[in-house]
Amino acid sequence: MPERIFIGVAWPYPNGPLHLGHIAGAYLPADIFARYHRVKGNEVLMVSGSDAHGTPVTVLADKESRTPQEIFERYHASFLRSFRGLGISFDIFTHTDTPNHAQTARDIFLKLYERGHFLKQRTRQLYSPTLNMFLPDRYVEGTCPRCGFARARGDQCDKCGSLLDPLDLKEPRCKLDGSVPEVRETDHLFLRLGDFEERLKAWVRKQTHWRSNVHRFTLGYLEEGLKPRAMTRDLAWGIPVPVAGFDGKCIYVWFEAVIGYLSASKQYFQERGDPEGWRRFWQGPEVKSYYFIGKDNIPFHTIIWPAILMGYGGLNLPYDVPANEYLTLEGRKLSTSEAWAVWVPDYLERYDPDPLRYTLSVTMPESGDLDFTWKEFVRRNNDELVATYGNLVNRVLTFTYRNFDRRVPRPAHLDARDQALLAKAKHTLQAVDKALAHTSFREAVREAFSLAQEGNRYLEDLAPWKTLREDPQRTATTLWVALYAIAALKTVLGPFLPFSSEKLHHFLGLEGTAAGAGWAIQEPVPGRPLREPAALFKKLEEQVALDERARLEAARVGG
Repeated sequence: MPERIFIGVAWPYPNGPLHLGHIAGAYLPADIFARYHRVKGNEVLMVSGSDAHGTPVTVLADKESRTPQEIFERYHASFLRSFRGLGISFDIFTHTDTPNHAQTARDIFLKLYERGHFLKQRTRQLYSPTLNMFLPDRYVEGTCPRCGFARARGDQCDKCGSLLDPLDLKEPRCKLDGSVPEVRETDHLFLRLGDFEERLKAWVRKQTHWRSNVHRFTLGYLEEGLKPRAMTRDLAWGIPVPVAGFDGKCIYVWFEAVIGYLSASKQYFQERGDPEGWRRFWQGPEVKSYYFIGKDNIPFHTIIWPAILMGYGGLNLPYDVPANEYLTLEGRKLSTSEAWAVWVPDYLERYDPDPLRYTLSVTMPESGDLDFTWKEFVRRNNDELVATYGNLVNRVLTFTYRNFDRRVPRPAHLDARDQALLAKAKHTLQAVDKALAHTSFREAVREAFSLAQEGNRYLEDLAPWKTLREDPQRTATTLWVALYAIAALKTVLGPFLPFSSEKLHHFLGLEGTAAGAGWAIQEPVPGRPLREPAALFKKLEEQVALDERARLEAARVGG
């Protein structure tokens, strides 16, 4: 029976183009997972959008003397182009600056307020006398009190993951002008996270299927005890607080941004004339909700968002939060401020999407930080995509097309060698299925490529180019078995390499699309016409790695 799968993906701040860390951390694994479930015939809803109200947007707007609206619109459009170019298949990628989102956020905020989950508290907050304004947490930088990281943000330390308040920081400074802020008093509404502490502990302890890093981090955070957290900010850009007496204040972006998963779902179905359709993905025990994020967002998705859902009631809690660790670049942490990043728009100007999808899949930081290097990118493209998978496909299809009347040949007796490869193909389909179902993407792609390697060994052993004249029936059988293995590869690699899988589907003479063919091996039908094949992948010169590394260094120095 088909499953119903909800996939929420981290909402990026539209204050710059996407880079490889974003893709490896959340968007590629989510897309692989969504594509897999769609091919399986499951009902999938994958949503995300630009976090338009984040303070990183206003920080950049202030620096460029532009409005936050202009900044958000510029980079939201950039995100859409990047996702389209990489094949990231959102059902909806919206943004938080919509009437629908504002209404949904106000509804949840008010419901929690009416149920007593907020408390009004006069608080001390950092104020900039030079800018004449209270500083939102992202406007403040300082030293983390827990790990000593010198560039911790006012809301969170990127190094140790601790949630922070700007007043927690040692030696705080304003990010806009570097001045030292002073402490002043202001009123805010705090979410009583302690109201949900015991329920959260009981719920988290049951989530034994979570990745160990996510489970361990969340339980450790809960064991420290949950304190009230301010959910309003002194800001003009955002959703106004819907409570009397809080004029001039907005809902904290991390409260309303996670609500975007729900508001995006509502928008998706409203646009399709089914305004109540969202309920199918948010209510009922049969739905599994997955949230793909980077590790810096774990507490917001395993503590704050579940607490909001508990307070509101009637909506599903996350089933899984498969957070990834960090992707580093050439041995160093990605840094937008230091221009140490590979930007997706730049990549897409020069290279095809599938080689990047493949490289990031096999180096996906699922359980620890992993490194991306241009040298390894070129090597994997040439040795694995071109010389292993692409070579198998090209040799088999080209030889068959030229020597068997452009049709699938008819096999004769299948001997032990033939049966072994057929069994390997069937096993691979099952193994990749199991790995993807458990969000083990690196394991899944390794399983798939082991079939490609086995297919090449089989071809070398039986050498159909040698048996063509003396035993054409043996040749036909060899090629039919190899086509079967290739058909299996088309399926299992489809979620990872959607562009090349569609090409292969076409070359095999199949109708429709690879994505619509189901999670099965489409057995080659003898006599079926093949289409003229072409190379699936392009070989890259080794100079590419040197040139790209030089671009990185030049940008870093220039930045």
